[in-house]
Amino acid sequence: MAVRPHFFKGLRGPKGIRGIRRVKAVEAAKAVTGRNRKVPHDAVHHPLFARVYARLSVSADLRGGIAAHRAELLSGLSGRVLEVGAGNGLNFAHYPATVSEVVAIEPERSLRQLALEEALRTDVPVDVVPGAAEALPVKSEAYDAVVFSLVLCSVRSVDRALVEAKRVLRPGGELRFFEHGRDERRGMAVLQRVLDTTVWPLLFGNCHTARDPLASIRSAGFELGPHRRVNVPEKGPRLPSSACVLGTARRPAGS
Repeated sequence: MAVRPHFFKGLRGPKGIRGIRRVKAVEAAKAVTGRNRKVPHDAVHHPLFARVYARLSVSADLRGGIAAHRAELLSGLSGRVLEVGAGNGLNFAHYPATVSEVVAIEPERSLRQLALEEALRTDVPVDVVPGAAEALPVKSEAYDAVVFSLVLCSVRSVDRALVEAKRVLRPGGELRFFEHGRDERRGMAVLQRVLDTTVWPLLFGNCHTARDPLASIRSAGFELGPHRRVNVPEKGPRLPSSACVLGTARRPAGS
């Protein structure tokens, strides 16, 4: 059985009891969803891509400016946060101290192990658990915020993932997103569509470059908040995956 990283932190001081309680709470949440569904522990398995992604993502954070986008994405968050598709955990260091707990869902086994190691190095309590975006293993209306960071491009169903995000958010809760998708330039958009139907998903862990995250977020019933378009990297050659959008949305209070 995997041991939660903040369990060790809890043993070092007076917060030990709270740490143990958090472990039990998350274990219970893993077993029961709002619809009593069970999710395979390894819903996604791309070991070769996971190794390559882990190396490239660290480089991209340092040289491509992604670290600054991560910090902006998570700035001002508080309370309980669910991160969907945590990858190798590069967001964890950017969570502010006002966040009481992060539950990080990662379906790929190799990336999940790297995320667990990263969680040991962060001050905010982070639990890394298996699960899929389309069937989140947590209870409804349990979180103050849900975070999607470079993950909607690769889920099997964007619509289903966003329905699940809305389900687990409390009314008025916030969706934070940093996603790449459809380029506004016509020529690049055509290239993206061609790549998505041929080699790109096969080479990059089911990533699709031509999805439209903003349209999907609106269709899921979220109220779109402040957002902006960015290029990654900001300077240099434009890639099919360069066009990104960074912003916020909210689950309407009455929904």
